[in-house]
Amino acid sequence: MEIQEILSQMTLEEKASLLSGLDFWHTKPVERLGVGSVMVSDGPHGLRKQAEGGDHLGVQESIRAVCFPAACASAASFDRDLLRQIGDCLGVACQHERVAVNLGPAVNIKRSPLCGRNFEYFSEDPCLTAELSTSLIRGIQGRNIGVSVKHFAANSQEHRRMSSDARVDERTLREIYLPAFESAVKNGGAWTVMCSYNRVNGEFASQNRELLTRLLREEWGFDGYVMSDWGAVSDRVKAVHAGLDLEMPASGGSNDRRVVEAVRAGLLNEKDVDLAVERILTVHRRYWDHARPDTPWDMEAQHALARALAADCMVLLKNEDGVLPLDEADTVAVIGKFARSPRYQGGGSSHVNSFRVESLMDALSGLSTVRYAQGYDVESETPDEALIAEAVEAARACSRAVIVAGLPDAFESEGYDRSHMRMPRCQNELIERVAAVNPNVIVVLYNGSPVEMPWLGRVKAVIEAYLGGQAVGGATRDVLYGRVNPSGRLPESFPHRLEDNPSYLSYGGEGDVAVYNEGIFVGYRYYDKKKMDVCFPFGHGLSYTTFAYDNLRLSSPDIRESDTLTVSVDVTNTGRVAGKEVVQLYVGDVESSVFRPVRELKGFEKILLQPGERRTVSFELGKRAFAFWDVQLHDWRVESGAFRIEIGRSSRDIALSAEVHVEGAPPAPCRRTVNSIFMDLMRSEENRAILQPMLKQMASGLGGASDSEEGAISSQMMEAMLQYMPLRGLVSFSGGQISYEQLEALARQLK
Repeated sequence: MEIQEILSQMTLEEKASLLSGLDFWHTKPVERLGVGSVMVSDGPHGLRKQAEGGDHLGVQESIRAVCFPAACASAASFDRDLLRQIGDCLGVACQHERVAVNLGPAVNIKRSPLCGRNFEYFSEDPCLTAELSTSLIRGIQGRNIGVSVKHFAANSQEHRRMSSDARVDERTLREIYLPAFESAVKNGGAWTVMCSYNRVNGEFASQNRELLTRLLREEWGFDGYVMSDWGAVSDRVKAVHAGLDLEMPASGGSNDRRVVEAVRAGLLNEKDVDLAVERILTVHRRYWDHARPDTPWDMEAQHALARALAADCMVLLKNEDGVLPLDEADTVAVIGKFARSPRYQGGGSSHVNSFRVESLMDALSGLSTVRYAQGYDVESETPDEALIAEAVEAARACSRAVIVAGLPDAFESEGYDRSHMRMPRCQNELIERVAAVNPNVIVVLYNGSPVEMPWLGRVKAVIEAYLGGQAVGGATRDVLYGRVNPSGRLPESFPHRLEDNPSYLSYGGEGDVAVYNEGIFVGYRYYDKKKMDVCFPFGHGLSYTTFAYDNLRLSSPDIRESDTLTVSVDVTNTGRVAGKEVVQLYVGDVESSVFRPVRELKGFEKILLQPGERRTVSFELGKRAFAFWDVQLHDWRVESGAFRIEIGRSSRDIALSAEVHVEGAPPAPCRRTVNSIFMDLMRSEENRAILQPMLKQMASGLGGASDSEEGAISSQMMEAMLQYMPLRGLVSFSGGQISYEQLEALARQLK
């Protein structure tokens, strides 16, 4: 397809028609010129292809497909290859079903546990989110299927999501909310990006030229097209100029006509329309050139893979007295409705019509040492005494009790936020009552975001399984009975209570304004800075074996910001079984002129070690690992000084540390004025030589007391006062010997 030739033959009306959907899922064709229609479809963790005329949120049933672990679970793997495998499977499904663009991944940061869509997002950390989502993108696009990275940008709440204005300062955007999108474009080569519903700093994302053109295309080099979230367009004419290419779904031709009228009235440059059409057709051609609808889709093989991957995502939060793994000879009471009917995915546009679902009880069938009790229902929070009594009786009769609990569908979903962090009251009551009669209680959680655990001190073990996909039951059995050694790590902090979360006071906003008051201090960046106790820290996860770290070494003790620092550490499996360890690398600035976290994740590697095996893990750190976003420069900046390099098992369990001195570029010259204070001016040796005599004269004019005198102003107080005094103070306190004009001339000489 010769795009420029086709573009030259199109009428303005035909061009405008390509800028909106044909229906909910297809782009418009231009049959006269041989331009076909392509299909896009939901599917961050499984293809959700709907029939012709199907709706966006899934009232109509979609085709049967394979549901892999949701992002909340796959992120806990800390495993790039695992995400690439999921992506490859999604690409296969899309090729088989003639879907050109898979609508995902969703890479918004988990600002609060309350966000109803957290199950679809990866992490509270931008590094982890960027690395894992980029691997997923490479897997999908490796099959020549496009992705649509979403939701661009600052979409961290469902409350008022179509009207809310996310007020986020420049540094916070750059350091927390944008890096995953940047990586998707620069490292993943994303074919498309989906704008979010909300405003960003006053302007709807759909018509935000700063985001869609200056940042996305001019700075990051994005060469695909931007599509709207479904119904996200406010002003279609402004959106075209801003860089929004494809409006979804169909607008019934209304917005197409507005585009045509705006061009003819001189309100919109036709070149903007041409550019949008060119971008859309370029991406279509990438798919058409490699469309393979004969690609076989082996759902049974993908189900088996989904089970293996889900097990690798599970996080062993607690394992007191080595109660896990279970032995098949143990008598086990399996309790909970989720053990028979698992909650394994979230609600809304990502909901997959799974071709089969495997529960824990399905996976345990035939094991005579297992006894089941329902324990609770999901339709009501009120404890059911009959169900609890049955569960207590089963637990009393067995040596172990496994309670499968978590959050029902109604507690978290696209479209609305949670109002609290609690589990249903009936489940909390059940756990307490069972723990009172059985000393060996194991809780398995199926949920998409953190929950409070008031019963934590009364149970022996906790497994966070998140929403593990359609094979979650088999994966749960594999971890419980030691067929798989758990290796997941928390991609988010679990606070003790909602009130501890840094966004608690402002989350959701007032009316349509949501101010991100916590700034860069999201998740562990906040908890670690405040030294606040948490239920479980970011990066935490246990194993059925043990690992030792030693021999941390840096390629150099001193580097320039343009250099690459190589960090190496040796890891040994000191236990009796094989296991996977997640080696986490954090960087912290020892002393900074701006507020910075104690530590930030800048690298991670997952390795498999046999008992007694030792391996060296290496990381490479470039400028961005040490930099912060300087709002004066509007660029990344490294301040010269010492940085801590830490190797940890979590953000709170640091095994080894070392320091490196990084020489940053000198700060941009700052023009001094009569309002510059002496503290800043006296940092220069040349300035001190000029100003010292004047300071003595000023001190005399202020009439300060000597060290031996008693008075209202001590010499220490005088020194502090002078530090904060602006240069113009010399006029007032020099006894008339220095004029304002002399000071202005002096300011121009100072460094």
